[in-house]
Amino acid sequence: MMGSDSDWQYMSAACDQLTEFGIPYEARVLSAHRTPDETVEFAEQLEGRGVQCVIAAAGGAAHLAGVVAAKTLLPVLGVPIPSTSLQGLDSLLSIVQMPGGIPVGTLAIGKPGAINAAILAAEMIALSKPEVKQKLRDFRARKKEAVLKQVLPPAK
Repeated sequence: MMGSDSDWQYMSAACDQLTEFGIPYEARVLSAHRTPDETVEFAEQLEGRGVQCVIAAAGGAAHLAGVVAAKTLLPVLGVPIPSTSLQGLDSLLSIVQMPGGIPVGTLAIGKPGAINAAILAAEMIALSKPEVKQKLRDFRARKKEAVLKQVLPPAK
């Protein structure tokens, strides 16, 4: 979920990562402030639809993840979007400052946060899906190999 279609430039990376793991997803634009009724209705229906985890991204006041977390028992991962002159710090603080009892797992600002949210969601799903766990193992192995293949030029 994202609060605005302008967030897609960051969140498309999460969708790409989920696709790599073979995890189906639905990308939606819903706003905690501009479409509050629709957002609450959508959040309340997630469990009944078989959804296992929610990634919610928003900028500025960034209340989307918190509103969704308040209306579902599913894990909610928040991705702060760098949409203002504060470069996402306001979004980060809005998402991370949830009151005790309504958690939102908060990731890094922008694209790295979107990617890590997808990986974390995959790790949650992998607890009950061995095929996703294997794809995560393969992903980590590829990342390891990429690092080990890096060669630095000789020092001058």
